[in-house]
Amino acid sequence: MPAPRPHQRTTGDRGSVSLELAIVFPALLLIVTALIQYALWFHARSLALAAAQQGVSVARAYHSTPAAGRGSALAFIADHGADTLLNADVTTASPAAGQVQVVVTGRSVSVLPGVAGFAVSQSAAGPLERFTTAGAP
Repeated sequence: MPAPRPHQRTTGDRGSVSLELAIVFPALLLIVTALIQYALWFHARSLALAAAQQGVSVARAYHSTPAAGRGSALAFIADHGADTLLNADVTTASPAAGQVQVVVTGRSVSVLPGVAGFAVSQSAAGPLERFTTAGAP
């Protein structure tokens, strides 16, 4: 009976794992960075919408002013995420009679230093509260 042959090792595959890692790792890092950037943008967008809704809630109250809604929205941003929504600006408008609108704009935080984050703009609108008498328009 012949003696078993020792397993021969192929030398052509040496270093293939290192090469594969060098090719795949930058792509994986780019995907993770993009996911984190998207999460930061989505959070800033949600914060802007919540601030706009808070501003409309205050501005549409009985005997309130659009300036009070603007101040409330800015205070909401300062309290809940001034470091998430950068360069935040709040504007108020009256799109129609008896309506108030609050628009919050800004930029999300960027993962890459020196690169501006994505623009964020959210708005909310609602009717002004008012008391009427029976039969009045």
